[in-house]
Amino acid sequence: MKINKMFQSLVIAAAALTFALSAGAQGRIEQREDNQQARIANGVKNGSLTAGETAHLEHREAGLNRQIHNERAANGGHLTAGERAQVNHEQNHISRNIYRDKHNSRRQP
Repeated sequence: MKINKMFQSLVIAAAALTFALSAGAQGRIEQREDNQQARIANGVKNGSLTAGETAHLEHREAGLNRQIHNERAANGGHLTAGERAQVNHEQNHISRNIYRDKHNSRRQP
């Protein structure tokens, strides 16, 4: 009986940890999205992003947001590990584009 209670406690702890890690990963995705939106807004404000660059970056962000929404809808509100990796890869790509666009020679008048 004692072993059964220990096993039950272990299973509950593992489930709680899995949920916490999943929620943390989703939170990181949303936090990163917020950070990237702030970087874009900063580029617009200081003139380092042109209207065209801004539109392109916003279009990429919107596409990724649709992808995340659709994948979560298909998986009961969560992303699989593979989907999180793909989202992270795409966020890395968008982040590089933000940096490049903000640091090229084109300026908004």
